[in-house]
Amino acid sequence: MPLPLSSVRVLAVEQYGAGPFGTQFLADQGAEVIKIENPNTGGDFARDVGPFFFTEDDSEFFHAYNRNKLSMSLDISKPGGLAVFHDLVKTADAVASNLRGDVPEKLGLTYKDLKNYNPHVVCAHLSAYGRKGPRAAWPGFDYLMQAEAGYFSLTGEPGGPPTRMGLSVVDQMTGLALAYAVLTGVVGARVSGEGQDLDISLFDVALCNLAYPAIWYLNEGHVLEREPRSGHPSLTPCALFTTKDGWIYIMCNKEKFWPALCEALGHWEWVEDPRFKTFKKRLKNRAIIENMLDEALKAKKTEDWLKVFAGRVPSAPLHNIKSALDNPFVTESGRIKEINLEGYGTYRSLDTPIKTDHVTPSKPAPKLGQHTNHLLRSLGYDEKKISELRKVKAI
Repeated sequence: MPLPLSSVRVLAVEQYGAGPFGTQFLADQGAEVIKIENPNTGGDFARDVGPFFFTEDDSEFFHAYNRNKLSMSLDISKPGGLAVFHDLVKTADAVASNLRGDVPEKLGLTYKDLKNYNPHVVCAHLSAYGRKGPRAAWPGFDYLMQAEAGYFSLTGEPGGPPTRMGLSVVDQMTGLALAYAVLTGVVGARVSGEGQDLDISLFDVALCNLAYPAIWYLNEGHVLEREPRSGHPSLTPCALFTTKDGWIYIMCNKEKFWPALCEALGHWEWVEDPRFKTFKKRLKNRAIIENMLDEALKAKKTEDWLKVFAGRVPSAPLHNIKSALDNPFVTESGRIKEINLEGYGTYRSLDTPIKTDHVTPSKPAPKLGQHTNHLLRSLGYDEKKISELRKVKAI
């Protein structure tokens, strides 16, 4: 059977992290994702992001976001390059970009610019603050969104300095939103025969992620703040606890897990204690519960408690990056792929989290312009035309 998206062709005018992260999800499921990279500026600038490189020209950062894609060196700011791009649009289902909000219009990447070449093409635009409004021309990045959308006020311990999340969570969730937009647009266009523009911004996704804290404030005026022990604002016990040799995180986020935890700890009397009968009562007596659990959990090491709780009480160890990736649950379950890179050998990378009956393709990120000639020939360009494009630095 073909991969699920094997009938989809996406032109990706993308760079750095957010856009490439999203289109990589499409490529992993079989979509033909063609990175459009300007040869006169070195292509996607993520190719130069360190500090680690497989070879002199192979940034490990770049490889984390661009496997299974094709690369076409094409300067669409030049007339000859734009003409090639229009020929590609005729063959494509979607154009996905992650550029500053005012740039797609300038480069001619919107639906009104491209519909004459392909009426069902979908134009999905990822930007910092959107393509309209007072911030359309503003550059923007993940941590700025975390700061302005309130994430710094929710991360870390009470009383500590404002703190960002440790990962580029806004970039990557916005990349997923871009992939979702591409697919919803393509499905709609295949039914209606008409494409459209779809917009996704880092700021809007960061704001959307506030979810229940947002609705609590908008309707109740409640301002959520950081919780001790990285705990849940309304469910107890759901927090970080100490063991004999370290830490463990426990989440009794359904009523049935409190009795299961009490039984596993050998304290069935806590189940019958009227102070702890419901979520609401446990929240009122949070400090008492946390002190009781700290004392009980000090009897064993974290590893031993995890064996006791396994499959009964939702719990997890506290890993750093090394122990998270060396975890047997990761290493022994196919969650890490081996990819062969010409001139280097085999490197390891995380597989897509979307599991199907298919094995994820394992093509490394492409060299800059690696597929340019192949793609031009597939469009019917002969060697003379290709040579002319090179002379004017359109490719």
